[in-house]
Amino acid sequence: MVKQKILVAREVFPEVLERLRQHFEVDDNQADAILGVEGLKVRLADKAGALTAATDPVTADVIAAAPALKAICNFAVGYNNIDLAACSRAGVMATNTPGVLDDTTADLAWALLMATARRLPAAERWLRNGEWQGWQFIQWLGSDVHHATLGILGMGRIGQAVARRALGFDMKVIYHNRTRLPADKEDACRARFVDRDTLLRESDFLVLLLPYSPESHHTIGAAELALMKPTAHLINVARGGIVDDEALISALRQRRLAGAGIDVFEGEPKYNPGFLELDNVALTPHIGSSSRATRMAMAMRAADNLIAALSGQRPPNLLNPEVMG
Repeated sequence: MVKQKILVAREVFPEVLERLRQHFEVDDNQADAILGVEGLKVRLADKAGALTAATDPVTADVIAAAPALKAICNFAVGYNNIDLAACSRAGVMATNTPGVLDDTTADLAWALLMATARRLPAAERWLRNGEWQGWQFIQWLGSDVHHATLGILGMGRIGQAVARRALGFDMKVIYHNRTRLPADKEDACRARFVDRDTLLRESDFLVLLLPYSPESHHTIGAAELALMKPTAHLINVARGGIVDDEALISALRQRRLAGAGIDVFEGEPKYNPGFLELDNVALTPHIGSSSRATRMAMAMRAADNLIAALSGQRPPNLLNPEVMG
């Protein structure tokens, strides 16, 4: 039997490729070159399916250039890189990988929260530069995390994982979401639902966990930052574009906000160079899910989705069920 052709658009673990090759003829990209729209159009022209990352723009033009395409399987929870409506019109199944990265991303949110609270990036640079001449009582004063108020904007699985970690710090947890959680889930997180303005005004640490969409673009801008306490910290491990980075830099520079921990940026991998001029930020290069175990689980989940889709089955994480008829 002739195997169906698929594309793996970014570098993945050899174990994932080995599994896929048991089912398909695999065109891989272990050189990890960014294919972009034109590259994807060329490489997908004769493919039945693809494993893609959040960096792969699966646009309407890309889909139109791939007449044999049946499935696009993202190894990410977010899928704003995929034109879902175009997929549905073309009968192409689209999937993501929810659930497998919740705890790892929550861990990274907490790492950034702690780092910005205790000013770790700036303190480490100061030490490395040889500026430490001795211990002083009033030196490198940070913010306490214990007993503080943790605010979460976007209370899905990752938000709930972040909230549960706050229990060990005896924090007050408040959240805002499009829909309120059931009472049992609120109880498990010891979290209280509030309106968005209350969330902004009361949070000592505000963690953003919204999916990106045109509607969520610049959800946090100058007006929202102005509502926050000058002693508060903002943590973004969601997607670039949810925060107006220029407005955030201005607030941090003017000390209208105490600090920020940022893993995602507008236009990444480019980022606003103003971040580098600040000593009250902790910056990481979009590594929220980046542990070996989690990235392996994400890739294997994407492979499961693709194998199911091209075997005539319903993929476990189908985003557009209308294509199944």
